[in-house]
Amino acid sequence: MGLAALSFVSVAAVSTNASAKSYAKAGAYTTLKAAATDRNVEATGTNALYTKPGTVKGAKIVASKKVMGELATSKKSANYFRAYGQKVTNRGSVYYRVVTMDGKYRGYVYGGKTEGTFAAGVKSAKTTTDQTKPTQTTGYYLKNTAKNTLWTAPKYTQYKAKKVSLYNASASDTFTVDQAATKTREGSLYYHVTDDNDNSISGWIYAGKGYDATITDNSKQDLGGLSLSQSDQAATVNNSVTVNYVDSATKKSVGTATWITSAKNTKQNDQVGATTTNAAGTTLDNFAKAKANVPANYQVDTSSTAVTTPAVAGDSLYGGTYTVPVTQTATSKLTLKVQTVTDPDTLSLDPAPAADFKGAAIGDILNKTNAVIPALSNDDLTGATSAVMNDTTAFTSLFADKGTLATIQGTKTYTDSAKNTYHYEYDADTNATPTLNAGTKFGQTYTVAYTAKLVAGPATASNTNSNTNTDYLG
Repeated sequence: MGLAALSFVSVAAVSTNASAKSYAKAGAYTTLKAAATDRNVEATGTNALYTKPGTVKGAKIVASKKVMGELATSKKSANYFRAYGQKVTNRGSVYYRVVTMDGKYRGYVYGGKTEGTFAAGVKSAKTTTDQTKPTQTTGYYLKNTAKNTLWTAPKYTQYKAKKVSLYNASASDTFTVDQAATKTREGSLYYHVTDDNDNSISGWIYAGKGYDATITDNSKQDLGGLSLSQSDQAATVNNSVTVNYVDSATKKSVGTATWITSAKNTKQNDQVGATTTNAAGTTLDNFAKAKANVPANYQVDTSSTAVTTPAVAGDSLYGGTYTVPVTQTATSKLTLKVQTVTDPDTLSLDPAPAADFKGAAIGDILNKTNAVIPALSNDDLTGATSAVMNDTTAFTSLFADKGTLATIQGTKTYTDSAKNTYHYEYDADTNATPTLNAGTKFGQTYTVAYTAKLVAGPATASNTNSNTNTDYLG
């Protein structure tokens, strides 16, 4: 028993000593001195990431070999690493202190046997790829500084890349492109731009598909956070006025629009200048009256006694409201009606001719090529709605001159007892039309008078009933 116990103690002592000798010892920590951009690395997936050099006693896994493999094949720049320090063990192994670009993983990774050379668990990475500058390098504007700002480097392509302050930039400032690059992993394009009015404002911005010289309409360019035309800034109480459209009859708001100044350093409750404009060069007054901003089916009520408030747009204050009275736009339906019928002396029509252009569109009764009138079996033209009139000039003058109106070809063929064929032609009666519409006002139905004339020959207008729906005459 004594001998056995002694033997056990001896073996235990040997095992403990052997285990202690299996750990490496790490030297002092040193900071890497190479340029930061030369210390961008990516995992290779062959080694794990540890809290200490991996062969040192007490080292724990931060990211397993499997996780490092996933980071190695990632398509996200956030999963690149920046190396910033090192420790060398007594066995000559170099361990680099690294951190991912998004700061999620930080630790030591084996980097080979040569200091200053990235090998084994990491390798050098080129986080961006240089691209050719666009053919147009000047005249760019920031589209929306709240969403697409400038960066010191495309996000996550450099450790702690940050946004550039745009405090002194204006929506009217133009920028010049001096570099172009894509994020190597994502492939997204960035331009490096500098403010032409203040060269201290410069940085990288997402550029969409980039400038395309084959596109002639610059509004169709896909430039990400850039634009070739000046855009409004994001609205704040310091740079905008709310235009409130109020129905003159109901006194209720029917819509709003926001005007944003292009002036710099304006503050809430500052007075808006009468000549101050937005990014598009439009004053508050002209912006408020523009058809594009007035709510649909409304127009500015210029005759209203409830004038705009304030009475002069230039008296408005930033952060305030500019009220504009509006009225509903009057709309009138258009109906076509046959007033008189003329026939060859040899024919007696009974009943009256079928009215075969009911439903004609307003464009069809104006002079234009290949007007097609749909054939309908209903003979009554009354109530045949074909257009809506809401423009004063058009409403009063459209039917004043017969020269502007087309002759409508009937779509039905009529056959007499001798097998002769006929069809009707319809002409607007500009003399009868004013009488039919005496006292008509906007919003009421406007009736256009027509005369029907029977002429020889079959109907030729294209429609589903042509030459198949035949009426026999006398």
